[in-house]
Amino acid sequence: MAYFRRMYEILMFTSGPVETNSFLLLGTSVKTAVLIDAPPGCAEVVNTALVQHGSSLSDIYLTHTHWDHIGDCYSLQERWKSNVWVHEADTYRLTNPMEHTIWPLPFVIPAVDTYTTYDIREYHGSTSLQSPFGPLTVLHTPGHTEGGVCIIDETHQRAYVGDTLFSGSIGRTDLPGGDYDELIESIRIKLFTLTDDVVCYPGHGPVTTIGRERRSNPFLTVSV
Repeated sequence: MAYFRRMYEILMFTSGPVETNSFLLLGTSVKTAVLIDAPPGCAEVVNTALVQHGSSLSDIYLTHTHWDHIGDCYSLQERWKSNVWVHEADTYRLTNPMEHTIWPLPFVIPAVDTYTTYDIREYHGSTSLQSPFGPLTVLHTPGHTEGGVCIIDETHQRAYVGDTLFSGSIGRTDLPGGDYDELIESIRIKLFTLTDDVVCYPGHGPVTTIGRERRSNPFLTVSV
């Protein structure tokens, strides 16, 4: 079906106090877009891109709900009436963000009370999600947070990995909800089943690949 062959371009924006990445997927043949993560300060550039492209924002996919990934989620949802997706274990920070910021912030993050949870099947820790551009696989990759996920576009060999995996590093596990051993297992057992040429789009820092991290990430190349 043509639905499963729809292409999109990726616009990467880095915003907020800790330089968090968000990824706007803009359809090339349809005037629909989705956003992966919504850090504080991203709404202006996302809105501008959507208006210039003549697109609407159908969905916001959250990789997890630390404040630096959800700061502008409410604003964008309100403007575009977008559907917000989140893992059930991470909803408590989305619905009560100011109680879970770790340290005081000089701005207020509004709560998002209307959302849809990923239908994760715990037996294999993943689910299929129908995006405007075809099916995506959502992997539950806890360790950075309880409900952290990675969103995989197998057709185009792309993985949106949030704060699970970085170029040469991994997500923090010293914050509430973090677990180092669980994060390492999530990467080894789930992400590293992907092929080497899968491009990884992380929540912070530059783009990398599964192969590069498999070969050279110092947290993952040590013997266990």
